Amino acid sequence: MTSPSELHNQVRAAYSAIAVAPAENTFFPCGRQLAENLGYPAEVLDRLPLAAVEAFCGVGDVSLWADIQASDLVLDVGCGAGLDTILAASRAAKVVGIDFSLEMLQRAQLCLEKAGLAGKVTLLKAEVQSLPLLDASMDVALVNGLFNLNPFREEAFRELARVLRPGGVLYASELVLREPAVLGAETNWFG
Repeated sequence: MTSPSELHNQVRAAYSAIAVAPAENTFFPCGRQLAENLGYPAEVLDRLPLAAVEAFCGVGDVSLWADIQASDLVLDVGCGAGLDTILAASRAAKVVGIDFSLEMLQRAQLCLEKAGLAGKVTLLKAEVQSLPLLDASMDVALVNGLFNLNPFREEAFRELARVLRPGGVLYASELVLREPAVLGAETNWFG
């Protein structure tokens, strides 16, 4: 049986591999077709850096329906290659992107520079269960498919509650499985 820490490290390795070579991925659905299947309009994806779209690994279109105001400080937890981060940064005052994969953060940084948004976003390597942020410092938090593969969910929710200001809002998209998933190339996650 896999321990929570071993599972966490396996997920990090899989996401890091996607950041390096998304076309070779056999672990999780990713890329443009996934994003379109989840509701991201083609015209929106066309305006984003290709590197953000091709390594997208979310489970919903959370950044599109989140109510983000121009004055908001937004936290994008599990920011990955930066697709949701870029979309949030185009509407918010400032975005902090957090990811546990250095390779994803490196890809996200390149995408932010290409999109001309690097000055509006701070990227940090961190775990959701131990956020390097002050209490009550964020107005909005975005989470796109992080809880289902994180064995430290209770700690993650506690940290998100800690960093959101009173009245702050958490927007999350998540998968709920009815049976255990088998990861690999034959997996058909979204129909």
